[in-house]
Amino acid sequence: MTRDMYMPLIREKITSYGYGSIFMPSDFKDIANRETVKKSLQRFNEEKFIKRIMRGVYHYPEYNEFLGEYVEPSPHEVAKAIARNYGWTIVPFGDTALNLLGLSSQVPAVWTYVSDGAYKEYDLDKISIKFKRTTNKEISGLSYKTALIIQAIKALGKANIDEQVIKSISRKISYSEMEEMISEGKYSTSWVYEVLKKIAKEKS
Repeated sequence: MTRDMYMPLIREKITSYGYGSIFMPSDFKDIANRETVKKSLQRFNEEKFIKRIMRGVYHYPEYNEFLGEYVEPSPHEVAKAIARNYGWTIVPFGDTALNLLGLSSQVPAVWTYVSDGAYKEYDLDKISIKFKRTTNKEISGLSYKTALIIQAIKALGKANIDEQVIKSISRKISYSEMEEMISEGKYSTSWVYEVLKKIAKEKS
């Protein structure tokens, strides 16, 4: 098959991801080889069907009729696409964890993640995305929600955990996620695990 024969398949997969999605050439390796995919994405970028937002990273932009402009790509989705490309496990860290869990309304200038991959930093317009390598026990064996909650708790610090924080987190988890959190979090730092138990008690 020629590149032009692969392009409709790649286009169809992009539209199936939905508006706002972020992807890289490796996401299409089931369709064609890397060089063919790269050239197809470059063509789509030239046609303004998609937008290249950094080297090797593309965005399927959504147009906001009310604002009359395209919606900016989500830094979190960009981070997930990069991690997917390299096969990394990542968890939001610090202010990023607080923002994604809804414990802070402040949008970070640097979106930081702990990772089992390499130390890397990427620039996305006026925002930076940073990956910090950590020990596997920080992220392995944990569901995403448990790891996110633990990182948010650590970012706040023991002295800043109050009833409002406990109630806020408890409202953001399901009962199944609560059960996973208690089971998976038992090997975390003792004070963190005490907070997890308070969250579970509030939920139940």
